[in-house]
Amino acid sequence: MQAWLCENPVGVDALTWKELPTPEPQAGQVRIAIKAASLNFPDLLIVQNKYQMKPPLPFVPGSEYAGVVDAVGEGVTHLKVGQNVACLSGTGGFGTHTLAPAALCFPLPDGFGHVDAAAFIMIYATSYHALIDRAALKAGETVLILGAAGGVGTAAIQIAKAAGARVIAAASTDEKCALCKAEGADEVINYSVHTPTGGLRDEIKRLTGGKGADVIYDPVGGDFAEPAFRSIAWRGRYLVVGFASGPIPSLPLNLALLKGASIVGVFWGDYARREPKANAADMATLAQWYATGKVKPVIDRTLPMSELKTAYAVMGSRSVKGKLVLVN
Repeated sequence: MQAWLCENPVGVDALTWKELPTPEPQAGQVRIAIKAASLNFPDLLIVQNKYQMKPPLPFVPGSEYAGVVDAVGEGVTHLKVGQNVACLSGTGGFGTHTLAPAALCFPLPDGFGHVDAAAFIMIYATSYHALIDRAALKAGETVLILGAAGGVGTAAIQIAKAAGARVIAAASTDEKCALCKAEGADEVINYSVHTPTGGLRDEIKRLTGGKGADVIYDPVGGDFAEPAFRSIAWRGRYLVVGFASGPIPSLPLNLALLKGASIVGVFWGDYARREPKANAADMATLAQWYATGKVKPVIDRTLPMSELKTAYAVMGSRSVKGKLVLVN
């Protein structure tokens, strides 16, 4: 097999494409011939030693991938050789083959292609857990989605619309705002025009008739958090999803008091580990929504697996709309 190896987590440039022994699955594992792997924000952090999970060196990055089971370890009964699966295991995806815990593999229904499957679990499971489980989103409520043109953002638009909500999508360019509209957003905010320090609050107020957003979905953090939270509706729910802008914000807690609002943490990875039955039910619902066309990943582009460093550079430029996927 071949894979991108991280032997020294000092950044993307230190990754090397190497030939490695093809491993045999141990008990509870399967070997997957990888057909597609998506690039997620944690994949950038992990090769810089900035992610909360720090795998032992050396390791193959690539948290999320899809492919075909080509060997099965002892005790694995629900998967078989030749079966199409997707997996989010944290590492291993940026290569031609990987070993994965069988328990983490999601068997793909007929018609679920590898490229879409490789871009599905993280963004849709996170957004469904956030909006449906943690925020208890109801039909008719208004959702403000920050960073709405990215992977989790576009997934959140689709899920919120499937739940019957009104969606205000905030993104950084007119082109990204147009994508959000195409994915179903009712209103858009270009926050390079309505900036966090110059008009974002006023635009949210205008678009909600002064009421504010019932749910705010924030994977961005940084300077956006406080003006957005100041614009929340009475009994609003502020979803802390991530910090793609870099800085982790601090919010004055008197704002939560004054608005009767909740600050709600969203950690899908631990939810999946602690509440596996609930997560499996979420994934079953999402698979059904995919089959009926309610949700479908937005794929910015696909690139050959050999062009991983190019893909990282594109992601770092913050120009990606939806997801980048590498293919073998």
